[in-house]
Amino acid sequence: MPEIVLVEVCVDSVASAMAAERGGAQRIELCSDLLEGGVTPSVGLLGVVRTKLSIAVHPIIRPRPGDFCYSEAEFECMARDVEIAKSEGADGVVLGILEQEGNVDVARTRQLVELARPLSVTFHRAFDMSADLFRALEDVCATGADRLLTSGGEQECLQGVDTVARLVPAAKGRIAIMAGGRIGINNAPTIVEQTGVTEIHVGLATPVRSPMLHRNSRLSLGKAPGREYQRTEVLEESVRELIRAIGSGKEANVD
Repeated sequence: MPEIVLVEVCVDSVASAMAAERGGAQRIELCSDLLEGGVTPSVGLLGVVRTKLSIAVHPIIRPRPGDFCYSEAEFECMARDVEIAKSEGADGVVLGILEQEGNVDVARTRQLVELARPLSVTFHRAFDMSADLFRALEDVCATGADRLLTSGGEQECLQGVDTVARLVPAAKGRIAIMAGGRIGINNAPTIVEQTGVTEIHVGLATPVRSPMLHRNSRLSLGKAPGREYQRTEVLEESVRELIRAIGSGKEANVD
């Protein structure tokens, strides 16, 4: 197992971001609407989180839920959101674009990477939806991105652990491979040991009770009845337990 493992926590609120830092995380990925896999956070959310945290903050740049094949108008949104992330003090951005055939859109991704500089850039799990993971690895390297988030093309990282273990040497030090995909306290040590990754991406969301005393059970403004009174947060102790499990600490190099 690597001596130092960087832990990135995916969060969608100020409370979760602060809890992740208190628990010992070295970086957060900031999103909105995690129920849809995460989309670009609001300027307000990014700005407040940046003022509250001393660790690295990487907002996702994803203009909508669904696939990762974007129109020109959506690409324009992404470019503007990258510029906003820079102006709001983000340390990095998280993004990914695919072509219709399932290949990495190298040209447009490279444009966003160059626009983001000097911020760090992570190519997210759009990679796992690509047609050929090892060809996609070469393409992501060609974009100039700094790291690649992957579950090895599987729903859960533990299922794709053998592929992630092959991607690490295939990267040849050109890009960091960060493992992600339902990594938790019970499986994180195994994933780190079997893959050799030095960075992991975790969710650790826990259901929390709504503070609302009055509840309208007749009306739903979301996709399912009662959704308004259901939410999750990252808890400080969950992060702390995971870090203890992998024996990591804040000494990792973060960008």
